[in-house]
Amino acid sequence: MKVNRVYFLLAAIFLPMLLSAQKLNLHPVPQQMVYALHNDDFTVLVRLHGEKEWRDLYEYRVHVDMDTKSEASMVQFDFEGKVDLCVKVNNGMVYDVKIRPLSRNIQHTVERNIIYFSLDKPAKLSLEVNGDRLHNLHIFANPPETEIPSPDDLDVIYFGEGVHRPKDLPGNSFTIASGKTVYLAPGAIVQGKFICNRAENVRFIGRGIIFNAQRGFEVTHAKNVEIDGITVINPDHYTVFGGETDGLTVKNLNSFSNKGWSDGIDLMSCSNVLIDNVFMRNSDDCIALYAHRWNFYGDARNITVQNSVLWADIAHPVNMGGHGNYNREPGDTLEDITFRNIDILEHDEDDRAYQGCMSISVGDRNLVRRVLFEDIRVENIQEGCLFTVKVHYNDKYDHEPGRGVEAVTFRHITYNGIGENPSAIRGYDAQRTVKNITFENIMINGKKVTTFDEMNLKMEDYVQNIQIK
Repeated sequence: MKVNRVYFLLAAIFLPMLLSAQKLNLHPVPQQMVYALHNDDFTVLVRLHGEKEWRDLYEYRVHVDMDTKSEASMVQFDFEGKVDLCVKVNNGMVYDVKIRPLSRNIQHTVERNIIYFSLDKPAKLSLEVNGDRLHNLHIFANPPETEIPSPDDLDVIYFGEGVHRPKDLPGNSFTIASGKTVYLAPGAIVQGKFICNRAENVRFIGRGIIFNAQRGFEVTHAKNVEIDGITVINPDHYTVFGGETDGLTVKNLNSFSNKGWSDGIDLMSCSNVLIDNVFMRNSDDCIALYAHRWNFYGDARNITVQNSVLWADIAHPVNMGGHGNYNREPGDTLEDITFRNIDILEHDEDDRAYQGCMSISVGDRNLVRRVLFEDIRVENIQEGCLFTVKVHYNDKYDHEPGRGVEAVTFRHITYNGIGENPSAIRGYDAQRTVKNITFENIMINGKKVTTFDEMNLKMEDYVQNIQIK
């Protein structure tokens, strides 16, 4: 009896402390948008673990997959500690449930048409019922905000709860000057792109949404720009358009698009870039790295993409090497590039010339070197292949062939699937080659590959020193 009293006393002391350490913040929705943006496929409830009362989340309608023009759902909230979620499927019965990325190993239970599971850390998830990936539920469980600036600060541009549209003609953009912090509060919906041109030390933070804009962010000829915590829904073009920028950080960004040329993050001649903890579901390349294009000049170097989820409904999850200054001697260089701890949920591209979950396709006199892909998990290839490493001439986009590819490592790559096209490595000629490529610990359907045949990889002409470890 004394032992039981001690346990009861300890629980009485520490349980309130544990519950008080937990936080759950729901995002408001502007009243005028409640019906316009809602998707009724799911009803989603959330509560702090240990509490009885459920709280209702708002289910946004998001546009995905250019081929089918489908409407999926999205919810988001902030939390600390542990939360329980209850997802009711409103239109049919539940026979199968997957919560991806599978690497998160989220356990769930099903009771008729209701799915229950818990989270004890932030996550970006896709919940798919009966194999339907086009009308799925996206769940963005964020950490709590750590910085909420004052709207009275003269260096802060504050977008509070509500709908915001640009007032200046042509009425589609907000131009941001150097030294400003732009805050999109939870419940802020901005219908316009942000332009950061020839500016320095600019930050975009918060939990708000950019909706139906031409683009999300244009960061051009800029220096030291940060984007953190924003969601971009249904832009006409890129979510992040980066050009000749030095020092770009993109964190906790979420993106949905289903239009032509609606890439996720496209960077031209940018250096010193960190992309961390992003979710990109796009109908063109999720992340594309180029050298010179349009009005942007110079090499691209020191770029890291990590801890992210990529879903290419069309084209590549990762693409690099196109577009360069063919008038420059000897050409542009893209170098010191790392992709680490990435979940690729889909690659679907019916054009063989543009396939590859991890694609290095080099044209326009570019040289790509010192690239690392590490801890990459590929879950599905609808149409496409795993690896593409090539020097080529694409008469649609290039003016000349690329200069070469060298020193690329693919390490700890896993893929579980069947029916993908062969991967390919090829150079262009004896002077423009692919060399020093290493595949280390490549796991396909649970087996470590030891030959190129097991990897389903075609070794073509003008390649040197390709190794499997």
